[in-house]
Amino acid sequence: MIRALTGYSTRHPWKVIALWAVLGVVLSALAPTLIARVTQHQTGDFLPRSYDSAAALHIAEEQFGVNPDATTVTVLVARSDGRALSAADQKRVRAEAAKLGQRRVIMPREDDGPKFLVPDRSQVPRIVPAMTAPDRSFELLSVQLAGNPSDKGVQGVYRAFRDAARTQFSEAGMRTGFTGGLADTVDTTDAHATAAKVGGALVMGFIVLLNVLVFRSALAALLPLLAVALIGGVAVGTVAGAAMLTGRTLDASTPNLINVVLLGIGIDYLLFLLFRFREQLRNRPEQSAREAAEQVSGRVGTAIASAALTIVAAFATLGLATFGQFRSLGPAIAVAVLVTLLGSLTLLPALLAAAGRKMFWPSRTLRHKPSEGRAARFGALVARRPLTMLTASVALLATLGAGLIGIRMDYGRGDSGDQTPAAATAAEISRTLPAGVSDPTSVFVTATDGDTLTTARLDGLSHALTQVKGVGQVGRTLLNKDQRAARIDLYPTADPQSQQARDLASGPIRDAVAQHTPAGTTAHVGGTAAIFADISTAVDHDLKIVFPVAAALIALILLLLLRSLLAPVALMLSVGLGFAATLGAATLLFQHGLGKPGVHFTLPLVLFLFVVALGTDYNILIADRIREEMQRPGPARAAVARAVRHTTPAITTAGLVLAGSFATLATTPGNEQIAFAMALGIMLSALVLSLVLVPALAALLGRSIWWPFHPRRTMGGHPQHQANAPAPESDQVTAY
Repeated sequence: MIRALTGYSTRHPWKVIALWAVLGVVLSALAPTLIARVTQHQTGDFLPRSYDSAAALHIAEEQFGVNPDATTVTVLVARSDGRALSAADQKRVRAEAAKLGQRRVIMPREDDGPKFLVPDRSQVPRIVPAMTAPDRSFELLSVQLAGNPSDKGVQGVYRAFRDAARTQFSEAGMRTGFTGGLADTVDTTDAHATAAKVGGALVMGFIVLLNVLVFRSALAALLPLLAVALIGGVAVGTVAGAAMLTGRTLDASTPNLINVVLLGIGIDYLLFLLFRFREQLRNRPEQSAREAAEQVSGRVGTAIASAALTIVAAFATLGLATFGQFRSLGPAIAVAVLVTLLGSLTLLPALLAAAGRKMFWPSRTLRHKPSEGRAARFGALVARRPLTMLTASVALLATLGAGLIGIRMDYGRGDSGDQTPAAATAAEISRTLPAGVSDPTSVFVTATDGDTLTTARLDGLSHALTQVKGVGQVGRTLLNKDQRAARIDLYPTADPQSQQARDLASGPIRDAVAQHTPAGTTAHVGGTAAIFADISTAVDHDLKIVFPVAAALIALILLLLLRSLLAPVALMLSVGLGFAATLGAATLLFQHGLGKPGVHFTLPLVLFLFVVALGTDYNILIADRIREEMQRPGPARAAVARAVRHTTPAITTAGLVLAGSFATLATTPGNEQIAFAMALGIMLSALVLSLVLVPALAALLGRSIWWPFHPRRTMGGHPQHQANAPAPESDQVTAY
């Protein structure tokens, strides 16, 4: 099937290119609209109903009309002269708030996009008085806006509302401050807007420059970006369409992660093709470029398919997770990678066939074979001193892995640490009111005995909650319309994003609720702190399942591909060391070095899947080339040296490109840990595991690394006479 796809694409290149161009343009245009419809920002909705906070969230939606798609902004209003609010001032604040609550906020539109493709987020905000400071220094208003905080349209609506509120209250002699998740997201995005653009441009420039230096061709440098852009547009649109058809929801961060992943692996796959295409044109100058493209695409397509399916298999294990954010991420990445695989087997071969030898213009490297350089000397060093190289690489990985000692998980929202206006407003509020006033922990009580609820019936529970250490204030009991459900808001003294708040919600508060819930009722604890406490439990459970299953699937793929028992074990152990070293380095930097609460809770799982899956891809390339070289007569160490020499340029370039693409995540606030860990993990996988540790181990073990099978030795002359001869088609899975 692979050769059928690549063969058709190279024989009819312009038809294939035209088809991908149309699909890329159409789906890229539709992707923002489709993505907006299938993403959600309520993390609690990703938890199964069996978790206490998820049950509380369901009651809030069903019994109290809480909009699951709404995001709350807390507005601080105070006198401009700093004096305490008088009764007249408070009346004026509420009058101005009522005016704002009657006006429709129009979503600002960008002029560079068709209006019908951008959902209109214009809306009338819901504004209610929330609380007055004990010293009357300010009053708080609660503002609800519908939509995902990551949606640019919703962010635009918030900016328009913020500016209108600021102007209106200023004319009334008042100053304002805004805080909450949406406010902090917008402030952080605005603060990093320039850095994001510059950083993205630098990374793109780095990729182009690297390709120019490697291939000495402008076309070979720009083509990867253009091709991957088309494939990426189709992939994101396909993921969004599949989510709509299956009724799945995606986390708001998923589309951005997909774009980065596709940029990296798409360019990697094209680089593998380009390196082999150039080698084929050098070895067979009499062969037509289209025939060379067909032959190369068929051979390398098998390696690309194996690499892509490894990633798909790894992410497929997320379907076993209980946390919905993981369950949605797995299929989304898997679908995107499958689309990228299809593009790599059709669009990329078509581009090679269409461009031919002009792909490497104006370089003259096709006219002569390059002399042995750094790659050859490096391969000789690894083969000559394998024990030293193996010891050095293991020592490096072990040193970094030592950072895992004392590792903690951070279940916050990925705060960038910037002193944004939203953070300053939150700090001002916390100086006179409990820190949790803008994001309370709520207790939801429902009647199960058929009777209605009354505030008197719940007084005992409410009083018990006031005695819990760490609860700064308890709100009045609110009943729903049919008086079958009640809500009691608690305002902890700890920051709702802190570990202290999560421990309080999952421990003392839930204990007090369990002990003092009236007979004939059930109670559940909800709110941000309770949700993330339950997520902590869910993630711990999922890690124990996903890690071993993913490792087993990848090991099975290696077993089938390499046809050996010992080699897959060696490769998996090396990748495991790489994972531990990467996570340890992230812990050393962020937790121990920068004083963060810990590493983000999604990092171990996402890092495991990406580093293990992508790192295994590089290991597959080097291991299969080692096996190919060992099929030729001569010492095993000489075969290892040749394998390292031939694969070093491809693996090094691909690793740098993939690491650079992951580095673009650093320009998105809150993703600094993932960006650092992914980039480092890929570099360790490419430069340490694939080019040092695995070859050194193969040099030490010799042909016994393929136990219980041994590669067939081909008949012929001295290895030097066969170095440039193409390997048999049935054996040459990867040839670079």
